Amino acid sequence: MAPAVRPMNNASHPQRHRHIWIITGPAGCGKTTVAEYLAKHFSLPYIEGDQFHPPANIEKMANNIPLTDADRWDWLILLRQQSLASLDAGAPGVVLTCSALKRKYRDVIRIASYNDHDVLVHFVYLRADQDTLLARVHGRVGHYMKDSMVKSQFEALEEPTADEPDVLAVDVGGSMAEVQKLALDAVSEALAADS
Repeated sequence: MAPAVRPMNNASHPQRHRHIWIITGPAGCGKTTVAEYLAKHFSLPYIEGDQFHPPANIEKMANNIPLTDADRWDWLILLRQQSLASLDAGAPGVVLTCSALKRKYRDVIRIASYNDHDVLVHFVYLRADQDTLLARVHGRVGHYMKDSMVKSQFEALEEPTADEPDVLAVDVGGSMAEVQKLALDAVSEALAADS
């Protein structure tokens, strides 16, 4: 039986802040599946970051050409703006998928809380080894991200460090149900600290 849907902000557990939950990690780690689960569980809007890539970025990735930092800046800013727009429309939180492989990419989204102290940014980092992700991506049908791109993503990956306290690490070595439960527990704990 699926857990009951719980609104993020209600009279019995009010939150002091509005929250942006960025589900991060390399290709194949389960970002979309975990994000959809969390958005449904907490009745929050969900933004699929890949849908905001410009056509030139998608074409590069489909042709196994890694994106450069320059390819990503406008995309990251757009994701931050879309997240804030959801909050400005009245949502107590929003769930966003974005690989956010490098610290400087995470910093672009963190600016949301620097500009609005009512907003907290959290990264749910889905941690996995390269072999696990290669197997998952290889099994995908109809997605532009090819298994050869996993290697380039691992080469670019800057794992979050202890001086990034807004990162909640979740191991994705288990089943998807286990990963969803771990992510839910991490988010619930962060919300409890904000009530």
